[in-house]
Amino acid sequence: MLITEMLSRNAQMYPNEVSLIERDPERNRRREITWLEFENQSNRLANALQALGISKGDKVALLMMNCLEWLPIYFGILKTGALVAPLNFRFTAEEIKKCVEMSESKILIYGPEFQEKIEQIRKEGTSIQEFIYVGENCPDQVQDYSKLIANYPANALDVEICDTDEAALYFTSGTTGMPKPILLTHSNLTSACITEREHHLQTHEDNFVCIPPLYHTGAKMHWFGSLLVGAKAVILRGVKPKWILEAVSEEKATIVWLLVPWALDILDAIESGEVDLNDYQLEQWRLMHIGAQPVPPSLILNWKKYFPHQLYDTNYGLSESTGPGCVHLGIENIHKVGAIGRPGFNWDAKIVDDKGNVVPQGEVGELIVKGPGVMKGYYKNPEATSKTLKDGWLYTGDMARQDEDGFIYLVDRKKDVVISGGENIFPVEVEDFLQTHPDIKDVAVIGMPHRRLGEIPVAIVELKSGRKITDKEILAYCKALPRYKRPRKIFFDKVPRNPTGKIEKPKLRQKYNNVSIILGYMNAQAGISEAK
Repeated sequence: MLITEMLSRNAQMYPNEVSLIERDPERNRRREITWLEFENQSNRLANALQALGISKGDKVALLMMNCLEWLPIYFGILKTGALVAPLNFRFTAEEIKKCVEMSESKILIYGPEFQEKIEQIRKEGTSIQEFIYVGENCPDQVQDYSKLIANYPANALDVEICDTDEAALYFTSGTTGMPKPILLTHSNLTSACITEREHHLQTHEDNFVCIPPLYHTGAKMHWFGSLLVGAKAVILRGVKPKWILEAVSEEKATIVWLLVPWALDILDAIESGEVDLNDYQLEQWRLMHIGAQPVPPSLILNWKKYFPHQLYDTNYGLSESTGPGCVHLGIENIHKVGAIGRPGFNWDAKIVDDKGNVVPQGEVGELIVKGPGVMKGYYKNPEATSKTLKDGWLYTGDMARQDEDGFIYLVDRKKDVVISGGENIFPVEVEDFLQTHPDIKDVAVIGMPHRRLGEIPVAIVELKSGRKITDKEILAYCKALPRYKRPRKIFFDKVPRNPTGKIEKPKLRQKYNNVSIILGYMNAQAGISEAK
C-alpha cells in the first residue's frame, strides 16, 4: 500500500477524527484538521498542480516551516505522481536556487518566512515556472495557496503510481559541500511506515508530538507509524521545555521524539526549577525516543530519574536509508543504553574494514546496512552513488563496533576521527565522558591542527545555566580518560547543532581555525601544558 493510499484509507475509516494539530505557543494559536480534511486538501492541491502542468515524474520543491499545511501539501504533490523535494529551511538563497536547479523542480511552494530569499531568487532568474505562497498577505505575481486550492475539486486524480516509482528527493545536510539530492521511491516511504510501527507499536489511540523539521526524513518517517494506524499527531512549533510539556499534557500525547539538545533543555529546566512536573499531566506519555545523533548514556540515566515509568528507545538512520530504523535499540533494551541497537525490522547490518571485510567483534569499522529503505541513489550522480551503494549495501560513513550480544555502538563519523600522534581518537567517546560532569550541558570535541602531533583533541563546552567551572577543573576531570584521549584545550562556547540535532563540527573547526594558529605557536614554544 502506498502512503497516499494510507491517507485515503484513514479518511474513509476516520473521516471526522482529528488527524493533525498545530500548536504555535509563541502566537498562542492552535489549529487542527480531520483525516477527511487532510485528504481533501491534498486532493485539491493535486488537481491544482495538474492544471498548472505538473505530471508524473515532474518535481515540486517544498520550502516551509512546520505547520498544519505542510503534510497535506506533501501528499498532494505525491498524488500527482510527481516527486516532492523538501528543502532545508536553513538554506541560503543561493543554496535554495542550486537545489531547485539540481532537482529540476518546476514549481516551488513556500511559506512567508522565506519571502525575502524567494524575491532574491526571482530577481536573479530561476528555472522555476510557478511559485505558490502559503500564508497571509500573498505577494504579487505568485499563486496564493488558499485561493488556488479553493478553485479545484477534492476528488482523487486518476494517476497510476506503483511501489517502484520515484517519490521524493531529499537533500543531504551539505556539511561537506553542496547538498546532494537523495532519490527515494514509494516503496522506500512505505517501508518506513512499517518499520516505525514495528519498532514503537503505535495504535490508533496514540498521539505523537512532532517537533523536528518536517523537511527531514527523521521527523516525518517517525510520524509515518502514526499514519499507518490512523493515529493523531501534534505539530509543535517551538522547542522550549514548557511548550513541549504543555503539548504533552494538554493534548494527552503518548509519544514524543526528541533531539539531544531538547532533552537536555528539559532536564536543565527541571533541575533549575524553571518547570515543575507536577503542573502537567504526563502519566499517558509512554515513550520518549531520540535519534539523529549519538545519545550520551548519562542523559538517559538522568532522564529516567524524572520519568522512571517511561519507555525509552533510540533509532539510527540517515536520509539515504529513508530515515530512522535501519538500526534500532528497542524499548526492551534500556540496559544497553549507549548502543544504537541491532539491525531494525527487515534490515541487515555489518561492520567492515576499508576493503569491505567484516571486522572481528569489538573492533572498529564502518557501519553498512541493507534493507527496504535504501535509497535508489543520488539523483543524476552515479559517481557518488557508486561510492555509497555497493552490492546493495549502504555505506554510512559512520564508524562503529559491535559487542558480544550483537549490539552496535557508534564511535564517530569517519571524517570526524581525530588522529593525534598516530592514535585514532573518536570524539563521541570523549563527549560522552564529559557529559557525565554535573555542570556540563553539551560538548563537542574536534581536532585542531598541531605542528608535531598532526592534530590534538580540543573540547567546546557549554555549561548548564548558572553553573561555573574553569578549564583547569575540566582538564583535571579528564584525567580519568587515557592520556591520549584527553582534550588538550577547553573552550567555553555554545555547541552549535543543526535542526536535526547533529553537532555542526565544520562550523566549529572553521571558527577555531585562527585559535589553532595561535596554539600551534604557543605549543611549539612551550609544549602542551594542558596535557600534563
